[in-house]
Amino acid sequence: MAETPMPILYKINFTKLPQWDFDDVYNQDAPPRPTACAQSLRNSNDENFKKAFLPNIRLFLHKDNINMSEWNRLSHFNNPFGFMEFRYNDVMKSVKLIPKPKEPFLLPKSGGDGCVHCAVVGTAGILNNSRMGVEIDAHDYVFRMNGAITKGFEEDVGNKTSVYVHTAHSITSSLYILKKHGYKAAPHDEGIKYVFIPEGMRDYQWLEGLLKGEKVSAGPYRNRLPRTYYSGQYNESRFYALHQEFLRYVKNRFLKSPKLNRKSWAMVRPTNGAFTLFLALHTCDTVDAYGFMTDDYMKYSNYYIQKYIKTKVIFYGNHDYNLEKNTWKDLHNRKVIKLYQRMEPESGT
Repeated sequence: MAETPMPILYKINFTKLPQWDFDDVYNQDAPPRPTACAQSLRNSNDENFKKAFLPNIRLFLHKDNINMSEWNRLSHFNNPFGFMEFRYNDVMKSVKLIPKPKEPFLLPKSGGDGCVHCAVVGTAGILNNSRMGVEIDAHDYVFRMNGAITKGFEEDVGNKTSVYVHTAHSITSSLYILKKHGYKAAPHDEGIKYVFIPEGMRDYQWLEGLLKGEKVSAGPYRNRLPRTYYSGQYNESRFYALHQEFLRYVKNRFLKSPKLNRKSWAMVRPTNGAFTLFLALHTCDTVDAYGFMTDDYMKYSNYYIQKYIKTKVIFYGNHDYNLEKNTWKDLHNRKVIKLYQRMEPESGT
């Protein structure tokens, strides 16, 4: 008998994050390219990191790696970690359009040392007057997410973007939220790779329009043309969607918040910046993080684009900022990443 979608589970029926016996079991893909890089974080001797880290975790969702039994397993997890509350046909009409990536996500630069060196640039105010731009752009690849404004801030944040991580919400809302700071469009460097976080039904609706080259047919982005948001750089071979498996693994193994034991558990998830940093950890040999929250975050503005006004950092209920801040510091202390920190008094503003 053919397998059919399981009955829909509803978040309202759980007073905290439900636990399943397959909660910490993940699909893994074939090992990526063998690295010739001696200082690769994959060679870390840190026992805690080695225990948690799955170098071959399934990173990307595409039409060939989801079937009915996968759907049913992932339907036990709330979005963005799975398909709880979603209907099979609503989601699958876009997932069935996502092509399988044909090439490795990132490769060492020719003539280099055989390593893939990456910078991940967050949006925190710690980058104001940091003069880190040249250092950031010297990396093989630069990851950015959300607003990612570089024009006018090059000296502090660089101007190169190799990988841009976004949701439908972040690529559309940045246009009006950040307009006053000079934002005109999402990064669109030549050859850029776009990585999409499917966080809700509106993202699958966006995906369908994007992949078909048509207007979105339903939901909050109805009648919008997704391809116009990528400034001519959208290319099927350089577009990736993160897999629910990877998102869940990041939450379970590295960022399991006590907030998941509360009634509001279903809204709690890592930030886009956190998912971007972990994507880099799984695709690069060395990772340097800039513009992420550090212990002295109260000294700085919320965002580096707020150059002349100091705003308080806002802690939204759907993220656990303290947990993320402590995780970045911990990974830095274990020499897994290098976290840009400024312990000297802030000058200038």
